[in-house]
Amino acid sequence: MTDTPYSVLFLCTGNSARSIIAEALLNRDGKDRFRAWSAGSQPRGEVHPFTLDLLRSLGIDTGFARSKSWDEFAKPGAPEFDFIFTVCDSAANETCPVWPGHPMTAHWGIPDPASVQGTDAEKHVAFAEATRQLGNRISLLLNLPIASLDRLALKSKLDAIGQTRD
Repeated sequence: MTDTPYSVLFLCTGNSARSIIAEALLNRDGKDRFRAWSAGSQPRGEVHPFTLDLLRSLGIDTGFARSKSWDEFAKPGAPEFDFIFTVCDSAANETCPVWPGHPMTAHWGIPDPASVQGTDAEKHVAFAEATRQLGNRISLLLNLPIASLDRLALKSKLDAIGQTRD
């Protein structure tokens, strides 16, 4: 592990909702201890409008938000990550690029709010629920005594966070 701030990459397939929400929450709540990014294996090319609405409602500037490929972070000069979290089941099952620095990984699967069919109100509820679940997991991460845990214990705790039933 590197000294703080820890670098974190959140991965999803489309990089339009969950991974971007997680990036925003960790950058807001992790302050100087963490720096987060997000990417997708098959990015949609645009951030879901409900994601942008939700972030704005939380007072988070959306200027950072863009849908991008995980290939961007596997190139020379990209940040070296301490942690990589998949937030969707399909990305967790894909063959990821080889990440420099051998980051610790864990799967934190969250249902995809962008796939919800129904009224706008139902869709907003799905985005709020995904945000709540991600926020809970990020809170657990922020409260881990990372520096005092050995690699095996830390991996176990990160995996357990992903199994958290919100």
